[in-house]
Amino acid sequence: MKNSAFYILLVFLLLQVSCGKKSHETCQYVVNMDSLFINLDEANIARRAADADVFFKALARSGMNGTMLYAEQGRVVYENAFGYRKLTGRHRDSLRVDDAFQLSSDSKMFTAEAIMILYAQGKLDYDDDVKKYIPELPYEGITVRHLLNHRSGLPRYDAMADEFWPDRSKPFSNEEMIKMLAERKPERYAAPDVTFFYNNINYALLASVVERVSGQHFEDFMHDNIFEPLGMDHSYIFSMRDDTVVSLYMDTPVQGHTMYRNGPEVMQNDYLNGVMGDKIMFSTVADIHKYLVAMDCNLLLPDSIQSEAFVPGSEVWKHGENYGFGWRMNQEHPNVVYHFGWWKGYRSVIVRDVALNRQLIILTNTTHNISSEMLWAFLSDTTHQLPAVSFTTSLNPTP
Repeated sequence: MKNSAFYILLVFLLLQVSCGKKSHETCQYVVNMDSLFINLDEANIARRAADADVFFKALARSGMNGTMLYAEQGRVVYENAFGYRKLTGRHRDSLRVDDAFQLSSDSKMFTAEAIMILYAQGKLDYDDDVKKYIPELPYEGITVRHLLNHRSGLPRYDAMADEFWPDRSKPFSNEEMIKMLAERKPERYAAPDVTFFYNNINYALLASVVERVSGQHFEDFMHDNIFEPLGMDHSYIFSMRDDTVVSLYMDTPVQGHTMYRNGPEVMQNDYLNGVMGDKIMFSTVADIHKYLVAMDCNLLLPDSIQSEAFVPGSEVWKHGENYGFGWRMNQEHPNVVYHFGWWKGYRSVIVRDVALNRQLIILTNTTHNISSEMLWAFLSDTTHQLPAVSFTTSLNPTP
């Protein structure tokens, strides 16, 4: 084999294996991700890393303040941090690549994963009526799958809360949202399964389904079933569950900022941050990379279940867009699945080019817009391309 060729050795250190006996129940693994060893053509890696450095520095010059990671063929090619944790005041701490940011709507892919884990455990079905788990919901005919695919036709909970929540100094929670829906019965956007309508209420309700099915708080379920098994040590769900008053700012080193003409302003905490599932997860670029690798290697779910996350949920592509289970799709980029997040001073980007086996993760703590055209151009550039890899794993734990 020539020097420019490559080989890959994939060794997963299984520290803990727990298998259930139900028909759809999956195994849970605690994995040391450092045990993933890849030896590829180092010259190609260096050239692609140089491409990434040019790309990310251009984003930083345009005003991006955040952390980023680029991976190809399972290998982290480039990661860096540009800017500061807080953009106001005289003392400014530089961002670090292991800083955690709020993922905003990128949290949805993790909420969907929690639902798929419960499905794999035989504890729910995608076509179950949501009223099976939330009987007080005042709408008929909505399934778990409709929520996952944004086809429920439900109204926006933030608009409802803005109109009816009496004291915004108190957190608005998932349970308060459900209670308000039952009492107010706001008009639906559409009947179930009629059209794709991206709406945060769908994933907020999915978090409540997770709680009621599992008997755990949503933040605890996510920790026990996703973050801890994958070694995502810097990831968590921000919770105001026990708070009676909304704090002035979120308790995190990396504050979100709104960018005004006269300069940045730190975003204050918001009463809607009490709602989980559609947002409010914090993570780092490295933790997200661990999660994406785990999806590719089927460490949380078998491929027969995991792959459905990337199946378009609507027969008709609305404005060229579609949605799987927590992942967006666009007809102009058929080999790409992605999600963008934007909430209260944070923006985030998670993109997977499945054909080229590339991952792009960008986490920022400002409202500065990131050019999607630049993202697609960088991801599709094959001037310097790493050799494709393939591997198989055989994990046969004893039940």
